[in-house]
Formats: sequence, structure tokens, C-alpha cells
Amino acid sequence: MGKAKISVGVLAHVDAGKTSLTEQLLFKSGATKTLGNVDTGTAQTDRLSVEKSRGISVQSAYTCMEFDNTDVFLIDTPGHVDFSAEVERVLSVIDVAVLIISAVEGIQAHTETIWKVLQQSGIPVILFINKTDRIGADSELVVSEFERQFNSQLALLNKIAGEGSSEVSAQLLWTKKQMNEQVIESLANANDEVLEAFLAGESKDFEWYNNQLIKTFWEGQIFPTIMGSAKTGLGIDMLLQTIACLGKESLDEGKPFSARVFGLSNESGQGQITFAKVLQGKLEPRNVVKNNDAGIEEKVTLLKQYRGGDMVDIKAATAGDIVNIYGLKEIEIGQVLGEVPADEYPIFKLQSPLLTVQVKPVEEKDYVALAEALQILNKENPDLDFEWLKEDKELHVKVMGWIQMEVITAILQDRFNIEAQFDDPTVIYKEKPLSEGIGFAEYTMPKPCWAVVKFKIEPGKPDSGVEYNSEVSVDKIHRKYQNEVERTIPEALKQGIKGWEVTDLKITLIDGEDHEIHSRPGDFIIATPMGIMEGLKEIGTTFLEPVLEFKISASEDLLGAITSDITQMRGTFESPEMEDGKFTLTGLLPLATSLEYPIQLSSRSGGKAKISTVLHSYQPVADELGQTRPFKGISPLDRSKYILKMRKAIQ
Repeated sequence: MGKAKISVGVLAHVDAGKTSLTEQLLFKSGATKTLGNVDTGTAQTDRLSVEKSRGISVQSAYTCMEFDNTDVFLIDTPGHVDFSAEVERVLSVIDVAVLIISAVEGIQAHTETIWKVLQQSGIPVILFINKTDRIGADSELVVSEFERQFNSQLALLNKIAGEGSSEVSAQLLWTKKQMNEQVIESLANANDEVLEAFLAGESKDFEWYNNQLIKTFWEGQIFPTIMGSAKTGLGIDMLLQTIACLGKESLDEGKPFSARVFGLSNESGQGQITFAKVLQGKLEPRNVVKNNDAGIEEKVTLLKQYRGGDMVDIKAATAGDIVNIYGLKEIEIGQVLGEVPADEYPIFKLQSPLLTVQVKPVEEKDYVALAEALQILNKENPDLDFEWLKEDKELHVKVMGWIQMEVITAILQDRFNIEAQFDDPTVIYKEKPLSEGIGFAEYTMPKPCWAVVKFKIEPGKPDSGVEYNSEVSVDKIHRKYQNEVERTIPEALKQGIKGWEVTDLKITLIDGEDHEIHSRPGDFIIATPMGIMEGLKEIGTTFLEPVLEFKISASEDLLGAITSDITQMRGTFESPEMEDGKFTLTGLLPLATSLEYPIQLSSRSGGKAKISTVLHSYQPVADELGQTRPFKGISPLDRSKYILKMRKAIQ
């Protein structure tokens, strides 16, 4: 039997102990000789200088260890919500998740978000209840709350004694040779075959029960749970054994090569590094690989892999491996190299940036260098959605929050030697047409040019995006010109009359004309935004603002103050759920009014109240409550200048 391989993502709310647990796994498996430490900057997966100095993970990082004839690829992920994009990319390549929950703090805000997306993705989960050595730890309470809150069946693989002290210890309820009755009972609650055998009083051997446990785990019906301490190493051996027991056999190397890209780095001094998971087949240096999304082929120059604390050259990467690929210049995160497999790993979203912010150099001479640095960072994190508005000499990125802005500032200083500063962020609004109307543009001067377009513009249903159709025959507008109109629509809607992306609308091309001699495809690229913007100007648009779905848990004495806060922030809420002197409140909150509320809530409750939020939807809001911003660049409504710009007559 060949060596098994398994990719494991380590996930948690910030400060729950992800990186410390990863270091313990590496040390206990023998992959590293000394135990790395977050506080001293010696953690193997905290590779950026900003991570070493701040003691937090801001970028996902993998390493590989071998245990019990299994190659385990560990990916340590950031826990702060501002770096959710890093977690999203990891979800596209892992086989199993280890979700860490603090026995002291319990189920925290980001824990809920992570759990929901793990369930949506169908990724099997092992729970590790951490910090059982800390004062105030209550792992049994965490387990009962988890099962109740998420309606999930946990299987406790060990039992804690002396919790909340340095004397804490654990009794094993499951090993590779025996299974405690308590584990079997948990398994019976999630597996019908085990339940039938249990009720019938049938005696089954360990191997049968263990196979049922593994099967039920991969089906996502049961969640092995280990209690311990990443600080002291308690429970780490059991976690290693559990992961190895679940290891997958490597896939068929004879299949055509395929790999999923989940990360990029340009820090090595050796050109761009592509981080990828090989889904099937085999890859070797000097192989030419196809980039399906870009429609090009590129040559691999070198393959490396993080093994424990070292990065080593490898001769080949096979199915199941995570690998560093050198030589690829045009690749982007999320793309698939080689053949696209039928069971391709999907991408799941935790959060989307809802703030936009302008970045400025402290020294004006660094303006171009800052723009180029942000282009590099944008390739490594496409969620930044970097915009370089050259006409206005402005640089804009989308961010999750203040922590991310601080980290980007530090990276620009450490990595590019550029001092940068951020303006105050602005909530990202959208626009929607107020009513039905017509947009018309006639672009026939100065010749040679000829493009006439007439659009019907209508409001669409909420969250419907953009729907485009054409009712114009090819006798009036040639097919190739109509194709240019359709391709230009998304670009034309990036900025509406209030300065924001226009969405939730139907656009129908209802009339127009080309010219046999004077028309060119570029003419319709120019005419389309002019027609759309003229239509939007006539019918008007309304703001759409991001609205968050929230969940707040706090003590009963704070209920009145918190509901008053919600009302003042234009929020709504359901009837609170009361239990054991605490309440849980759910509802909706506009982002614009609640940006600082998590900090205010923490201050009001002495840090005991918990709030979790996730984007619910974009909803209409009155003009006086939105924020209009100037058009960036030259607006299609400024017809003369816009035509000159599009014809490259002015910059």
C-alpha cells in the first residue's frame, strides 16, 4: 500500500491558537527539531516579517510532515475576519479542517462564520478544544453549546481531568486499537448501521466500529473532538493519530495532470511562486503546463516544497501534494492548471470587502512605486480589487477593516520600502434604476465612426445582478458589433450617476444601426457607455447599501441598551431568545451606521458580549443616507472629452 496523503486546514477565530497548534503538530511528528513560538517570531508558518513582529497570521501558509506513513499537508490560516479571503482560498484545496475553539472564550463570532461555510462546502471537520489548561476553561460547556447551537453530533475522543490548571490531563476514549462505549454511543446517534447494531445488542469488533467512524466522518455526519492545549502539547498526539487514521490514498498518477492554484508570492527573489494542490496526475520540472483560464501554456522551471521548517527541491509532485511551482508568470489565484477535473474543488465565500479606501504615498515621489507595489499585492490577493485611476492620480483598494489597512501599510514599508497612508474608508454602495426608461447614443462624428444604440433600461429583482438581451436584428447591427455591446455592458455599469456600480437591472438593446463603411467594433465600445449613462441620468437611480445579518449574545441586563442601539442604527431585530441569564438577539443592521459598533459593544459589556455579522444583502436606502462620489476618470456624460479619451486623443 502506497503512502497516504491528506491536506488539513487549521482554522479558528483569532487568538484561539491555530499557529501554536500547527507548531506542536510539526514538533510532535518530528518534522521540526525545536518547538516554534508565535510570541518570539519563530513559528514556521509565520513567514512574513509583519507576522513575526505582530504575532498574528495574516497570510495562509502550508508545510508538510510525515506521520504513520501519511504525508500531512498542514495549512495554517489567519483567524482575523479581515483576512477571510486567505481562508476562502484554502477551503478550495483542503480535504479536512481542524477547527479550534478556545475552552475559555468558547464559540466566538468568526467561529460561527467559519463553521457555516465548512458545512456549505461539505468539508469534514475535526474539533480541537484548546486552552484547557487556562483558568476559566470549561470544555464540556463548549461541547454542549456547540451541539445545541449547530445541531451537530460530536464524538469525544478523550476526556479531561484537572481542567483550568497546569495539572490538566487527558484520558483516551479512542485509540487505533480500541473504542470506548461513549464514542460508540455518539457514533450510533449519527450512523443508522451502528444504531441498529447497538439496539440489537450485537457485538462488533473494533475494526468494524472504526470503519463506520471514518465513513460517517467523511460523510460529514460526525465530528471527532479532541480536548487539549496547544501550549503544553496535551491532545496533540491524539490529533496526529486521528488525522493519520483518516488519511486518503494518493490518487491515480496516470491521469492527466491537474492542479488548483490557491496562492501566489513574489517575495522570494526567485520570481513568482505559485502555490498549488495537485488534484491528479504528476508534475515535473521542465513540464509545459496549460493554463485553461488564460488560454496559454507555460514552462515549469523548478518545484519546491515546505517540509517541516525547510524548503526543499523535489523531483516531482503527484496527486495529493501541495507544491511551490516556479516559472509561471501569467497565473492567477483560483485558476486550474492542466486538465479541469470533473470533481474540481469549488470556491466558497466567507466575507466580501464592503469598504473602499484611497491609498496615498507619504512622499509624492513614491506615487508610481506605490501603484506598482499595490499591483503586486493585488495579484497575491485579488479581493483588494486595486484601481489605479491615472487621470485623477488616485489609488484605491477594497478592504475588510482597519486591521487589514494597518497590515498593508506595514507590508508596503517592510517589503517595498514605501511609506503609505490610508484615507478613512468609505462603505461600498451600489445603484439601481428608479424606473423604466430609454438610453440612446448616436456616435457618428468625427468620422470615421458610426454606432447608434438604443437601450430599454428597467429595474430588476433584488440580487438579480445584470440581465442583458438584444431585440435588434443583424440587418441593423452586425453580430460582431452586437457582441462588442454585450461585452462592454459590465464596464459601462462600473460607475453610475452616483459614482457606484449599477446592479439589479435589465438592459435590452431595442434599436440601433451600423454603417457598412464607417463602423468599427470600437465605435460600439464607445457608444454603449454613453447610451447607458444617458438612460440612467434620465430615469435616476437609488442607492443600495450593504446590510449585515447580526447575532448578539450578552447578559440580560444589557438587553434594553443593546436594542436601543440597534434601533438608533436603523437596524431591526427579532424577539430575543433568553436562557440562563443571557439573551441572543438576531436581526439586520446597515453597515454604514454600525462600523464601530463591535468596539462600542465590547466596551459596554466589558468584553463579555459577542457579536457576529455577515453580509445579508444590498437594500435600497434614501439618497440623504447614501454617499454620492464623483465619477472617477472621464464620464461618458461628458461626451466630447469621453470620445477624445476613448480615441486616445487625450490622457
